[in-house]
Amino acid sequence: MILGRVCGTIYSTINHPFYDARKLLIVDKLDLDCNPTGDYLIAVDSVSVGAGFGETVLVIDEGNSARQIVGDTQAPIRSIIIGIVDEILI
Repeated sequence: MILGRVCGTIYSTINHPFYDARKLLIVDKLDLDCNPTGDYLIAVDSVSVGAGFGETVLVIDEGNSARQIVGDTQAPIRSIIIGIVDEILI
């Protein structure tokens, strides 16, 4: 699992039908002190999560786990946001 912060949204007019009506978000990975690393990934926002710009999120960056969450064994997906972080205690 990866801790990250949503820093942008991707819009596309031509894509795989799987991505229709799904939000693609740019997530900047965070280090152990919750500072942005500059390393990012593109993740699908899970329908039940509804993450937005500036929110700290939990991301699964493993295709099989992401496919299990969306319930489609053939889905062209690798990364998915599975939760919004309310608080981090270090």
